[in-house]
Amino acid sequence: MSSKMAPNVRGVGAPGKRTVYSMCGMCAVRCPMEVTVEDGRVSWLQGNTHDKAIGASLCAKGAAGIAFEYDDQRPQTPLIRSGPRGAGQWRRASWDEALDYIADKLKDSVEAFGPRGIALSDRGGAFNDLARTFVKALGSPNYFNHDATCGGNVHNAARSIFGFSHSGLVPDFKNAKHLVLYGRNIVESLMVKEVKAFMAAMAGGMRCTYIDPRASATAAKATRFWQVRPNSDYALNLALIHEVLKQGAYDKAFVERFVSGMDVLRAAVQDTTPEWQEPHTGVPAGELRDFVKEIAGQMPHVIFNPGWMTARHKQSFYVSRTALILNALMGNLETPGGFIIAKRPEYYGRKSLKPLAGRVPAVTEPRVDGAGTTHPTWDPAIGMLHQLFAAMETSKPYAIGAYIAYRHDPITAMPDAEAVKRALDKLKLLVSIDVRYSETGWYSDVILPESTYLERANILAGLPGPVPVYAMRDQAIAPRFDSRPAWWIFREILRRTGEKEALDFESIEELWNYQLEGTGVTVAEMRESGVVGLAPAPKLATRDQLKFRTPSGKIEIDSDLLKKAGLSAFPPYAARAAPTGDRFTLLFGRPPTLAHGQSLNNPILREIAPEQLLWIHPERAGPLGIRDGDEVEVSGGGAYVGRLKAKVTPWIHREAVFMLHGYGAQVPLATRALGVGVADQRLQHGKLYEFDPAGGGNALTETIVRIKPAAAAAGART
Repeated sequence: MSSKMAPNVRGVGAPGKRTVYSMCGMCAVRCPMEVTVEDGRVSWLQGNTHDKAIGASLCAKGAAGIAFEYDDQRPQTPLIRSGPRGAGQWRRASWDEALDYIADKLKDSVEAFGPRGIALSDRGGAFNDLARTFVKALGSPNYFNHDATCGGNVHNAARSIFGFSHSGLVPDFKNAKHLVLYGRNIVESLMVKEVKAFMAAMAGGMRCTYIDPRASATAAKATRFWQVRPNSDYALNLALIHEVLKQGAYDKAFVERFVSGMDVLRAAVQDTTPEWQEPHTGVPAGELRDFVKEIAGQMPHVIFNPGWMTARHKQSFYVSRTALILNALMGNLETPGGFIIAKRPEYYGRKSLKPLAGRVPAVTEPRVDGAGTTHPTWDPAIGMLHQLFAAMETSKPYAIGAYIAYRHDPITAMPDAEAVKRALDKLKLLVSIDVRYSETGWYSDVILPESTYLERANILAGLPGPVPVYAMRDQAIAPRFDSRPAWWIFREILRRTGEKEALDFESIEELWNYQLEGTGVTVAEMRESGVVGLAPAPKLATRDQLKFRTPSGKIEIDSDLLKKAGLSAFPPYAARAAPTGDRFTLLFGRPPTLAHGQSLNNPILREIAPEQLLWIHPERAGPLGIRDGDEVEVSGGGAYVGRLKAKVTPWIHREAVFMLHGYGAQVPLATRALGVGVADQRLQHGKLYEFDPAGGGNALTETIVRIKPAAAAAGART
């Protein structure tokens, strides 16, 4: 197929009314959905009713998909930069010209730095076999997902204990008696299936303990709220484990059979009493003891969620690790009301989708970030993106010449946007493949417009779970502009670089048929419902079948991975002095209507977006002369200074301030989001290369900002 011919799925554009089973693309959750198309135009979106867990439900972001589709403020044709990076000077290009330009620059980079000097990052998730295969076909080991600023620490913590990711643990809310959440704001930072299950469980009598410096909407639903000091969760967990062991509130038979290293654990928590943790966390010792007495009567139906937002400071790997150990002590693995271990198709006698990456020879070059080698605890399957930027700046351990950001916006997602730009300036080639004008796209050399999720088909996804499924994103309508799906874009680049075999498919149906070889499932069956389950019902492993993917086959408290890295299984808690005066720890989050930095320009979501406010405690606001509703100035040590209104409330810890993420955009063509609010990542000055050494994740929540009344700050400057 020539690059001049747009790929199209059969039936797209046909007259009449039809239903297409697909997958939402308005955030990274990717809920299964039904798309109603009338005469080639999307008229209705709802959840996929073949999936009983979601039903017809969609969140506000998913419902705004039609507004996104019919909005013109997105890339409409390939663009090549014609002026300085970030200046917004572009010229339109044909696909042939843009792809030839990229291929030539990639060849230049390979000539200068070898294939390993090429890198790609994406948002990870269900379709990443495609991007991994593309990078591998180019001869580079340097695929990255976004987890350096998301779940990297909890992912690596789970690997150190169970040998698999935290995503392999599926909470059974329906049968749970107690759920413990560390900043996991289920109700607002939401997955539709999860929030429905959570609310049903709460209505059915499940108790919830919510731990966070800020009272989110999830805290309002909880039965217990501990407003802990910022970044103090590790001290809390050490004390919880101490008390669980002291009270004997754990499943001794399960621990004896499936857990190794209990002697190491007992020694680590010998002195971490409830009284010891109280000044560190603010949780009263008596309340902690009462909590342990409560869960002693509820186990094994007690779930400690290992967290996402807790995974963002320099000891957060150990927060997640100790939370996972608490689950093991509850004996809640592979039991109703606990964590169900996600199954692959082979568990039920079926076959997994045929991987595209198997079409490409293995790459033996070491990763540039040291994941899996110099950093044994970092999973090379996800990488740690900040170390890619470090290599761009220093050429150590080797140089990077070309970087492709696919549906990923590191200038918004990573801390210290100016530091990110300094690293990107070292590149020979920076490409953005996206459905919108991102901050990174605006700074790129080439923007390639990917078709929207309603205009494209993706590779099939295999999703492990209690019942594993195959899932489809099918093309519902023809592209409105001169855009292309990612599988086609990657194929065309590989053809131009002489590596065409990896993705040499003429249509998405041909690619799907390759993936489905030997599975017993057809493309027609996939299209009938969008989701195909591979077993009639979940089947739990028996205790005799239960094994973990660690060297010992057990839950490893004294981790082999940590030993290889020369890291302690339980380092001492690193106490922090409380910020005083006008200094605060900066915390951030998002509302249910927005997904990080990608939603604010949506016509509907912008209309209903909450005003970005700075939450600040009244005991700290008063001495600074700040009243509720006053405009304040916030600075993070760099040149960037933001202004927003104060929300004076006791529902934020005295040592912290809080703001919503995803504001402060600077792309002129995204007019609705332009200049609205403050970019928290620009306040995270100097944090690009500060990270948890064990887990690798960026230390985003260790940012200290200064707060002043805007009027006083303006007066000081005149």
